[in-house]
Amino acid sequence: MVKAEGAVGDALQQALVDLIALELQCKQAHWNIKGDRFRSLHLALDEVVALVRTDLDEVAERLATLGGNPDGRAATVARTKSIDDIDGGDLPVDKTYLQMAEKIQVVCDKMRQALPDVDDADPVSGDLLIGIIGGLEQQAWFLRAATQ
Repeated sequence: MVKAEGAVGDALQQALVDLIALELQCKQAHWNIKGDRFRSLHLALDEVVALVRTDLDEVAERLATLGGNPDGRAATVARTKSIDDIDGGDLPVDKTYLQMAEKIQVVCDKMRQALPDVDDADPVSGDLLIGIIGGLEQQAWFLRAATQ
């Protein structure tokens, strides 16, 4: 059995904190966007949150299955996430569409970067990350397409 050590454990832990950060930032934007097309983005961000919540649970459970200890504590997420903090206060809809698409892409790119080593060591974890990347990239595309 594969153990949650090295590339696999590191990649799953990083994916976990990045997904938690993404979930929180999507909800922050969801609550604070203002402007034309508010409702469309409000609902789109809820779709991203629903997808991310499922994904982060699968990542944490895979990490635990391999003998690791998933660490989703707030301090760990704040210290190790790959995405920059979202602004506070009112957020303009047009800017937020693109900003959230970029944040999603950063999370995907970070997972994709780790993918070759993960897939070599544990194809099951590699497949999990591939599925997550596919779903998130689709959501990023939806957000980008809404601004064109």
